[in-house]
Amino acid sequence: MPRLKDGGSSKPGLGAVYSLVFHHTVVFLFLTHHCGGQVQVLSPSQPVVATAGDDIILPCHLEPAMDASDQTVEWTRPDLNPRFVHVWRDGVELKTKKHPSYVGRTSLSTDKLKHGDISLRLQEVERSDEGTYRCFVPTLNRESSVELVVGAASSLIVSLTRTENDEDSGGAVLQCESKGWYPKPEVFWLDSEGNLLPAGPAEAVRGPDGLYTVSSRVTVEKRHNNTFTCRVHHKNINQTTETHIPAPGGK
Repeated sequence: MPRLKDGGSSKPGLGAVYSLVFHHTVVFLFLTHHCGGQVQVLSPSQPVVATAGDDIILPCHLEPAMDASDQTVEWTRPDLNPRFVHVWRDGVELKTKKHPSYVGRTSLSTDKLKHGDISLRLQEVERSDEGTYRCFVPTLNRESSVELVVGAASSLIVSLTRTENDEDSGGAVLQCESKGWYPKPEVFWLDSEGNLLPAGPAEAVRGPDGLYTVSSRVTVEKRHNNTFTCRVHHKNINQTTETHIPAPGGK
């Protein structure tokens, strides 16, 4: 019986079989390594705090670090429709499913991706960006979440008006007002030594733009030679603005 010529057989050669087995073994070990929980997608437990208009980073990385430049990385906000904020696939950003409000404002660092840093850069943060973001790597079936808190701080100088009581009272009412805050800030009155003064609860009015105007009043003694401070503080974004006024009748 004549022998078949090389390449005439329908069965793969021994080398091809070994190559195929090796390939499947590597893939199996790769998946076992990742699915076994040895690679994690991590982000900070504390929220990222930003002021409207800032450029910020939403941190997320692989631990231990590995090259993620050829991985699919999905950044989403579950409360949105569509929920995709940024999708990295096949080395480029996939823009077809992206939510319109994030177009042109998000990016990943190609250099940092090589070291397992899949953090999202978000430009010109808006108050509507506030929420919980999910960082997901489908091939690892791993995800993590990071919360973004966005505030607006007044860029206006706090205004103070001095309204004197009747002549016999010996006192005066100082009023402090500040506009353009979100969420509602706290208002404090202090004397020249930094002591808190007793004042009634601040009034807050929310305008059509969603920003708050706050006002507060305090009664002080006219005869007291002092300097008073109205301090407006936003604890969420650690933003403070204040204005000083001399005591009524003082120099």
